[in-house]
Amino acid sequence: MVETSIEAIRINVVTDEHIVILKEVNGTRFLPIWIGAFEAQAIAWEIKGTEIGRPMTHDLLRSAIEEMGGSVERVVVNDLRERTFYALITIHLDGRTLELDSRPSDAIALAVRTHSPIFVEDHVMEQTGIPMAEEGPEEREAAAPGESRAPSEELDPEKLSVFRDFINNLDINLDVDDPERGKD
Repeated sequence: MVETSIEAIRINVVTDEHIVILKEVNGTRFLPIWIGAFEAQAIAWEIKGTEIGRPMTHDLLRSAIEEMGGSVERVVVNDLRERTFYALITIHLDGRTLELDSRPSDAIALAVRTHSPIFVEDHVMEQTGIPMAEEGPEEREAAAPGESRAPSEELDPEKLSVFRDFINNLDINLDVDDPERGKD
């Protein structure tokens, strides 16, 4: 498994597409996961420390787990099938380990609330991870989500253009390191 951190949450205001970008903690690969608007906002609000008057769904889940004496150990993006990511939430409760099936967006929203690590299974990162070179954004290489390739395989710039165009045309960046970046 590969430990990751949230690099950014980005929103294209024209198409209303939301994406959370996970970055490999001890590496250079990134994993983009398209998520819903509600989940993107829930993750961003928690990271930015935005106070919400009433508990959101992810706050409720955290409270329920804690009230039962449990704790979230980690979340894992564990599979990719038919262009859909899957995740597991690992909970420790009464000496037992429970694994709950989850959408990655909900698992990540819970992880930021419980300060739990976020992992990606090796095979998922190998299939969809985007290695970022030290060059500028135009020279960065990426594998299209859901496409697997050998690490030494030469990348086809035409295949990468769709993904590169999407990332380069995102209008709002809710960067977790700089919440003010992306605001006009």
